[in-house]
Parts: sequence; C-alpha cells; structure tokens
Amino acid sequence: MGEHDRRNEDDDFDRRPPRRQYQEPAHVKLRKQLLAIAESPLKKINEVQEIATTVADNYEDEEVRANFLDLTLQMVVEQALKIPFLAAVILAVNEKKPELAQEVITRSSTALNEHFNAGAWREVKLLLRFLGCMQAILDDQGIFPVLEELFSRAVDLQTASSDDGLGLEIVKIILLTIPYIMASSGSGLEAYASALLEKTDIIASTPHPLEALVDPFPGSEDDDSSHQAQSIISLLQRQLQTEAAQSWELACIPRPWRTLPVDDAVEPKVPVKHALPSIVVPSSVSPGARPQLPEMYFSVYADQDVETVPPTSNIASSVLRDALVDTISILDYNRNATAKFLIDLDCYFAPETFVKRATPFDRLREVDEGKSTWKPEDVAVDAVFSQLLQLPTPEHKLVYYHAVLTESCKIAPAAIAPSLGRAIRFLYRSVDAMDLELEYRFLDWFSHHLSNFGFTWKWTEWVDDVKLPLAKPKKAFIVGALEKEIRLSFAQRIRGTLPEPYQALITEAKEKDTPDFKYNSDQTPYAPQAREVLRLLRAKAPDSDLQPHLSSIESQAAELGVADPLVPSTDAYMTAICFIGSKSLSHAPAPKQQEDKSSLR
Repeated sequence: MGEHDRRNEDDDFDRRPPRRQYQEPAHVKLRKQLLAIAESPLKKINEVQEIATTVADNYEDEEVRANFLDLTLQMVVEQALKIPFLAAVILAVNEKKPELAQEVITRSSTALNEHFNAGAWREVKLLLRFLGCMQAILDDQGIFPVLEELFSRAVDLQTASSDDGLGLEIVKIILLTIPYIMASSGSGLEAYASALLEKTDIIASTPHPLEALVDPFPGSEDDDSSHQAQSIISLLQRQLQTEAAQSWELACIPRPWRTLPVDDAVEPKVPVKHALPSIVVPSSVSPGARPQLPEMYFSVYADQDVETVPPTSNIASSVLRDALVDTISILDYNRNATAKFLIDLDCYFAPETFVKRATPFDRLREVDEGKSTWKPEDVAVDAVFSQLLQLPTPEHKLVYYHAVLTESCKIAPAAIAPSLGRAIRFLYRSVDAMDLELEYRFLDWFSHHLSNFGFTWKWTEWVDDVKLPLAKPKKAFIVGALEKEIRLSFAQRIRGTLPEPYQALITEAKEKDTPDFKYNSDQTPYAPQAREVLRLLRAKAPDSDLQPHLSSIESQAAELGVADPLVPSTDAYMTAICFIGSKSLSHAPAPKQQEDKSSLR
C-alpha cells in the first residue's frame, strides 16, 4: 500500500523546470509608463513617483536616460493634456537626480529657442507651459523674464501695425502660460504675475480691427448672449484679473506634484533649483506657417438653463478649450487617438471639475449646489465645433473634424450622442444669425454625420419650419440637408426616415435612380453619334470602334465653327461614361476605356 502511495506521489510531481520569467528592459518599461501617464484615474497617485524611481534607479543606463529625455520633450509638444503630469515627474526626479532635471530644463530651453526661430508658436506655448509648471525648481523669477521679453515683441508688432495678428498670438501665449505658473508649487509669484497682467491689458483690452471678419454670428441683431462671440485674449485678460483677485484659485488645473509622498517626521527638503539657460526671443519674430488672425470664443452650449460647460467668466473655459484645441490640432494624423483623448478628458484635470461621464442632462438639476455641473463630453464636443466653425478657415480639412466627432460617438455613444443632439439644436436655432460659410459647414457635417448613423434624426422637432418659404435660412437648411443625404444614399431610403410633412420635399425628380442621358433628344447637337458612343461603351467595344463616331463629332463641330472640336467629342465621351456609372462607379466601363481620350487616336 505504501509503495502504491509513493508511486502516485511520484506521478503527481511536476518534474518540469520552472518557467523563466521575462522581465522587460527598463527603457521599455519606462516608455510604457510615460506614455500611459494620467490615463487611468486609479493610478494617478503613485505613477508619478514610480516613473521618477524607475528613471533614478536606472540613471546610469544610457538607453533609459536617452529614452526618458527624448520621450518627455516629444510628449510635451504632442500631448498637451499631459504636460502638468510630465512636469510633476521632473519635480520628483529632481529630488533623486537633480542633474537629470537640469538636463530636461536645458533641452527644453534649446527646443524653445529653435521654435522661436521657426515661428512654431504652438510648440513655444507648450514648452513655456512645461517650464511654467516647473517654476518651483527654477532660479530667481523662472520664466517670467522670457514672458516679459515676449511681451516687448508683441508691443513692437502692434506699434508697427494695428492690424497685426502675431502680436495678439504672443499675448495669448503669455496669458495662457500664467495660470500654469501660478498653479505650480512655486511661491511668491503673485507680484510678477500682476505686473505682467497690467502690461498685457494694453493689447488684450483693445478690440482688433479684423474681429468683425471672424465673428461667427455677424447677423445677430438681438441681445442673445449665446450669439455674442468674444475675443479670446480679452476674455483671458478679464478671467486672469478675476483669478488674481481670488488668490489664484485656478481650481480646474491639476496639481499632481501635491500627490508626491511627504514624510511628516522629516523636515521637508528644499528642492534643488536650476538656472534657466539663455532663451533668446528674436528681435524679428517669424509669423509661422499660418497667418495669425484674432480668435473668437463661442460655445454651442451657451443658451442652456443648466451649465454643462464653464461660463466665460471662469478661467476654466479658456484653459480647457486651449488644451483640447491643441490636442485636436496636433493629432490630426490619428482621429482614433484624438477621440480617445476627448472621451478621457476628465482624467487630465483636477478632481471635481466635471460630473460623472454620460450623466443625463436632466440629472444635472439634482447636483448639489456649489458642485460642478460641467459635462466632460460637452466640453470636448464644444472644442471640436470651435475648430470646425473657425473663420476664415480651420487648421485642418473639414472632414477631419467630421471624423473625430464620428469616432467619439462610436467610442462612447451614450455620452457623446446626447451632447451632439443639443449642439445640433443650438446651431439650427442660430442659422439665421450664423455666417453663411459656417451654415454650409454645419450643413455638410450634419448630413455626413447622419449618414454614419442610419440617417436618424428627430425631424419632428423642426416640422413647423417645413412651411417656411425656401428663402428662409432654416427651410433652406432642411432642404439642403435632405439633398445631401440623398447624394450620400438614395431617395427612397431617405424618404423612409422622414415624417409625413417632409415627404413633399423629396420630389419625383430627386427619386430618379439615374439622370436623363443628355443626348437622348435629337435637338441636342451630336446626339446620334453620342448615343452610338454610349451603346458601344456598354458593349465594351474596342477603342477602334469608338473612334469613327468621335471623329464624326469633331468634323461636325469644325463645320459649325467650334474653336476646339475636341471639346464636344470629349463631352460626348465623358457624358456616356458618367451615365453608365451613374448608379455606381463599379458599373463603369473597363479601366482601359477610361484612359485619356488621346489614347483613342
């Protein structure tokens, strides 16, 4: 019996050697940690310290050090929402390896000089923000002297021309840097900030002559505040003056440096401070690739009875909008990544800034007084529309902003769809006052967006406007939207999505699957030859069979005195091809017959 038990024990014993545990290299681990910083609310407390520890423990590893320096600066100019968290990592690194923090500051200053010379003003703004968040470890006044020098350039530009837009952009950069400096762990900065604000007031409070050209609601004749766009820099100036009077509360800006561990039993160490390397603002600054024009602030959620976005009296409206616009503009090569950042917006700002994601609008009335009712999805959608409806032109192609909204809706439909619905209603109500160019952009986006989601919309809300004359903007919008939907689908399908009052807007002519062939009538010049060309193309006849008919058209055109006989023959040929492919391009003739018509000769 004992032998049998021992035999069973031997059979049960796993004689395989232990599996080798894979430990990823330190530089790979560090890269993953940095790229994912602030993306999870659950990890925020410890991740800054963990990254700093990883870097400090592997400081002698050249690959770790190089990866850390390169990736940090790359993220600063590519992922604007994470800048305060990256700065917090440097503050934590400074406690363990001050020389590495000095290297980051040196590289940031070098990059800043390069971007100044190139006129890359967005990168300038983001690097200044990064350095501003590290104000506590910078000697003397930190980056305030750089901002003072920038202001001098702005004054020179405005003095040279009152129509100058670059000076406004520089002042905007200064004003958007100040909040991050004041939210940093530095102290004794109030006097510097107040002195700078007194200077910027000269430019920021003066209306720019070109503001009327970029006003999204030039037709607004009422006192509706939701249609009164405001200059961004004048708005920023007033908001910062309010914050200065409230001891720089800046409640929305995250302060991850406050989560760094502190031992109460040990007296806090004074952080090692570093001299800021020379940063030279060129005497003749470059305007950059895009012309700088005044920017106007407006919101598609401005007329609601419950605030779902920060009011313009709050600095959060400018801080949130700026960080989101930078994210949208920088990541234009990846709409999915952009949409993900927009959905995760609440991860990158202070706790309690927003209500829980996807909170229904009606539930906001139940929020306790004094608590925020701002919806992160509304703030995100608002930022996208601010770019889609930017005058005179947005930074990127319009379809990019369409795609960002579509992807956002696909990622978080329960959150984004209701927000888009309220934005659509606001814009539709504003059609009468909206700039005509923006009406067309809204119309294009609206029809394109519906095409991605089954062409469904609550058309019954606008049913009273169906009776309006066609010359009225709202009626024209409805008709235009339906026509674009038909082009993106077909009439019968669109008809099936509409209530009865709209049915008359889809006429019999719009329901034709194919247009009439231009040369069906014998009254049309060259009709017999063109019909023969159509027949031969359908039969996929060789080019040699087509050529006599095209030559006949050219001969007849020459007899009629047409200056270029190739024009009517080309017209007949291309009209026939388009007619054959009118239902679908896949029905068009074989590729060899769609070559340049000169190959037929």
